[in-house]
Amino acid sequence: MSSVTFTDIQAAHQRIAAHIHQTPILESSLLNKWLGGHRILFKAECLQKIGAFKIRGALNMLLKAQENGTLSTKVVASSSGNHAQAVAYAANLLGVQATIYSAQTISSVKAAATRYYGAELVLSTTRKEADEQVKLAAQAADTLWVPPFNHPDIMAGQGTVVLEALQQVGHVDGVFAPVGGGGLIAGSVICLKHLYPQCEVVGVEPLLGNDAAQSRRNGSIHALTEAPVTLADGAATLAVGEHTFPFIQQLHHISEVTERDIAYWTQWLQHVLKIHVEPTCAMSMAGVCQWLQTKTTPQTILVVLSGGNIDQAKMLKVWQDNYLDSLPSLLI
Repeated sequence: MSSVTFTDIQAAHQRIAAHIHQTPILESSLLNKWLGGHRILFKAECLQKIGAFKIRGALNMLLKAQENGTLSTKVVASSSGNHAQAVAYAANLLGVQATIYSAQTISSVKAAATRYYGAELVLSTTRKEADEQVKLAAQAADTLWVPPFNHPDIMAGQGTVVLEALQQVGHVDGVFAPVGGGGLIAGSVICLKHLYPQCEVVGVEPLLGNDAAQSRRNGSIHALTEAPVTLADGAATLAVGEHTFPFIQQLHHISEVTERDIAYWTQWLQHVLKIHVEPTCAMSMAGVCQWLQTKTTPQTILVVLSGGNIDQAKMLKVWQDNYLDSLPSLLI
């Protein structure tokens, strides 16, 4: 099995730099104060092209294939949303046809954007069916399958998020990012092992979809039987990949977050940062609070805000209860 190195991530960053935004680092002095004087820095990939970090992996894989002369005239992918948009955008940029397979539960905003970027969107009853369909489609001639996470070129592209962030902010004590299939968190581990090996990398996932945490505890990949129903739809994968799992095993910890905490932090991050963030990345703050309770000295933390695409239905669920009357603290 091929692996991914820090050099691969550096090469990916150089490869995709002209096609992406260098997203900003955000900070809230009020939130820092409420959480005990620690510094929490937010890498705002919600302001990235297509509204999510996923564009980095898709672009890296397709641009690298183009460099190597192996880019097909058709690409296929399966996705719950942000990867769908990313592949559609990248394929359109490079002038190739894209077909995306997804479950009918895909966010309406993400579905519309995927079609807007020129891709054909094929909907199935379940995510499992969509994953099966893409495997069949990938067997067609002159077709390239672009996985959402379980490929070295995708992982290297996703790793550029933290590489870029560390170039912007320097040393940090902890890095927090959501865990879906594991591409983003794997890339984060690779960067930190090379640049700041003492930094702790923590993955965060919904308790209702905790396949990564179960896999890490069991020492082998555990697959869910059906897609979890969670506000954090970007982390609603059935299982991590054989390429990403070895890096997930190297994490300091995986924090498993309740739906209440996911809604709470989505509301509060939108309020204090004044930006649109998805529940999938907002949930990382619950992990941050758990982690900070174990620290006795001031910490500097990097939180990856992986996306900002939310449709009306999801927004209504997030705001079903008002949590802004309860100020953030390490006990939340």
